[in-house]
Amino acid sequence: MTAGLRIGVLSSVAHRTPPRGYGPWEQVASTLAEGLVALGHEITLFATADSATAGSLHSVVPRGYEEDVTVDAKVVEALHIGAAFARADDFDVLSNQFDFLPLTYSRLVRTPVVTTIHGFSSEQIVPVYQAYDDIAHYVSISDADRHPALTYDATIHHGIELDGFTFVARPGEYLLFLGRIHPHKGTHLAIEVARRAGLPLVIAGIVQDQAYFDAMVAPHLSEAGVSYVGPVGRVERDALLGGALALLHLISFAEPFGLSVVESLATGTPVVAFGLGALPEIVREGTTGFLVGDVEAAVAAVSRVPDLERRDCRQDVEARFSAQRMVADYAALFTRVASSRSTSSGRSTTANRTVESLAP
Repeated sequence: MTAGLRIGVLSSVAHRTPPRGYGPWEQVASTLAEGLVALGHEITLFATADSATAGSLHSVVPRGYEEDVTVDAKVVEALHIGAAFARADDFDVLSNQFDFLPLTYSRLVRTPVVTTIHGFSSEQIVPVYQAYDDIAHYVSISDADRHPALTYDATIHHGIELDGFTFVARPGEYLLFLGRIHPHKGTHLAIEVARRAGLPLVIAGIVQDQAYFDAMVAPHLSEAGVSYVGPVGRVERDALLGGALALLHLISFAEPFGLSVVESLATGTPVVAFGLGALPEIVREGTTGFLVGDVEAAVAAVSRVPDLERRDCRQDVEARFSAQRMVADYAALFTRVASSRSTSSGRSTTANRTVESLAP
């Protein structure tokens, strides 16, 4: 069984798939669904009604709950997941890109469910993953994000459509923060690094913690060289990334992956980041950026960014983080899982699970 699988891709319904702006889970689900269609698989995308796909779209949710205040998140999530599992028999595999809740349906159907774990919001959700570990097929998005209590079928790094990111050989003279404005993402540290480096800073992204924004970010917007441009769409994001001298990614948590880091590298823009979580798997120290441990080291790293070859950043993404590579990895896994189902009861156990890393 090498092609022509029937696959249901269950996206999040927080945002449209693909997202207009912020929405990393929805972006990954879209990239995967469209790539699988291009490979000849029969894809049904479960997403909001305003979503777009070259496959079939199934929706019971008109708009994302983060985009429409009249939408109740719990209600639409329940309807959304239920709709996908009601059609489970239509598919060879269900690709769950929607966290842990769909796992609670997985013992009720014969169709194998491959769950991509997009990080753990807290240790409190781990027991749900553990409860289904005997039948689940788990994919980690980085080796760093693997939980020791779980069994994984593969690590598959995210990939991006390179056509959406323009390589820029000669950038501008500003630093960039791109991401959720939240204490964990270190927006205030980016401001400090830019000030000490004597460079302008552009801040882009959704405000996820208003109190933090008001206290730690907004007061600096009156200073020369610090600007906030709000959430950005694809075209503006591409321009901001490509025009930056460097992306500052000074996180204070073990980030599961970091799509914005890969997107920055795709435009040729190096990354200065704290080396937590998956960042050492993404940034090649001294080649595509610098992994540092504190603000002082970040300031020193910014001064070394002009010594890096921006073409190396782009080429590294082409080699390791393309959408084509990601989709091929998932397609291989789905084929194995579907084939295993056809020769057995469709249930996996820890004892007979194939455990490997598909990450480069």
